[in-house]
Amino acid sequence: MRASLFWGAIFVALTAVMRAARGDIGEPHVALIYLLLVLGGSVAGGRTLGVALACGGFFSIDYFFQFPYDEFSVGKPFDWTALVAFLATSAVTSELVTRALSEAEAARRRADEVARLSRLGSRALHAGRARDALAALAELIRGTLGVPDCEIYRSGNGGEPVASAVRARDGGGAVPVDDGALVAWVAQHGRAAVVRADGTTLQAFAPSTDDDAIGVGAADARTVLVPLQVEARTVGVLRLADRQPMVLDAARRRFLTALAYYAALGIERVRLVAEAERAEALREADRLKDILLASVSHDLRTPLTAIKALAQTAAGRGDANARVIEEQVDRLSRFVGDILDLSRLKGGVFPVTLEPNTAEDVVGAVTRQLQPVLGGRSVATSIDMTQPALVGRFDFVQTLRILSNLVENALRYSPPRAPVELGVTRQGGSLLFTVADRGPGIPAEDRERIFAPFFRSPTAAPDAGRAGLGLSIARRLAEAQGGRVRYEPRPGGGSVFVLELEALDLPAGEAEEGV
Repeated sequence: MRASLFWGAIFVALTAVMRAARGDIGEPHVALIYLLLVLGGSVAGGRTLGVALACGGFFSIDYFFQFPYDEFSVGKPFDWTALVAFLATSAVTSELVTRALSEAEAARRRADEVARLSRLGSRALHAGRARDALAALAELIRGTLGVPDCEIYRSGNGGEPVASAVRARDGGGAVPVDDGALVAWVAQHGRAAVVRADGTTLQAFAPSTDDDAIGVGAADARTVLVPLQVEARTVGVLRLADRQPMVLDAARRRFLTALAYYAALGIERVRLVAEAERAEALREADRLKDILLASVSHDLRTPLTAIKALAQTAAGRGDANARVIEEQVDRLSRFVGDILDLSRLKGGVFPVTLEPNTAEDVVGAVTRQLQPVLGGRSVATSIDMTQPALVGRFDFVQTLRILSNLVENALRYSPPRAPVELGVTRQGGSLLFTVADRGPGIPAEDRERIFAPFFRSPTAAPDAGRAGLGLSIARRLAEAQGGRVRYEPRPGGGSVFVLELEALDLPAGEAEEGV
């Protein structure tokens, strides 16, 4: 209004001055002066004022500066051409000036948004603790948007907001609204929601996107809830509240989307830091456990040796209980040895000697070693004889131990009359030893956990004499040789454990001799 009054007054004053001197100036001069007025008015008041000044100039030239004076009439076609040209030039000039000013204002707003986002990112990166960074983000978002209340919720495992929200408020506070249920809805569905001044709620119809995290507009929003997402996963909710209505136009929604992204990254940083601290605590506890087990196991060897010697002496005198004691001492000695071996394997100091060996020799050694513990059970062996001699580079003793552990494990969980199958074949550059049984199998969620020390699957049959170290030792012994042990479900029921080791190619003469 002030710009319209100011430029209207200038228009009237210049018209009066030029009318008084119209005998000394021509129409081109008048048109140029009015064109300058249109430019100034467009810059100051926009398109409407510019067009109004152009129309005023059009009628003023016709009325005051074209003969006959002081009446509306056009005597010559050239006069019409001049008037229309002036009006068109003025209108185009006003439009171009207005558009240039609008684009300049949009560029200024964008630059301001970029500067504020830069400060936001800098604040997030330079805060020492993750939770301090999240609190700084909340305060910066509140100050940037000019709202009195900004709250950031972290989502729990099930998507529900947890109580450890970060909040930034000014001295006056916001309108108190009990919107806990709405916050939970936003976190669960990944869609924004707006509470209007009259208490009604607007919910977005579609999940938030990278271009528009809100997806709903309102001219009188008092509370805005925006889902915070990282890689299409909702990690929290940003809540903004104001005593005055917030206009959610396209530009403001776009800026809120960028702010929500930074807030989501802040929440993700808090989660990752918490997980890292928890993992470090678990690693330290595992290290202390290994140290304790290794120390206790080493100290147990001496008394076990003494107990076994006394039991053997008593058994020689005919004491029946001494034989039981000796058997239990042997079992405990194996358990202690497994713990010491596992500690050395985890520490990387277990001796392994890699030499060329044949698969047939190690399979035969396994069957011979297990004869005393078969108890009427059978182990069916199969070796691929369609290829030259199967030779690999591995530690014979440790590979024998791996396969013995796998076969003993299969014997414990197989039905009494179902044989355990031990086979070997070559696949590319690897030797594949397979141990297959017809036991209950392993649930999908436990197929990697069975290789952890002391783990026993809930579906496994109870076995008080085992501590759950065999599979863990087998895998680590294989890895020490550059191989691996993996589990596969067996078609028709049961389990297949596969030991993969490096294969060797024999020269042609030696291969024919092996065959």
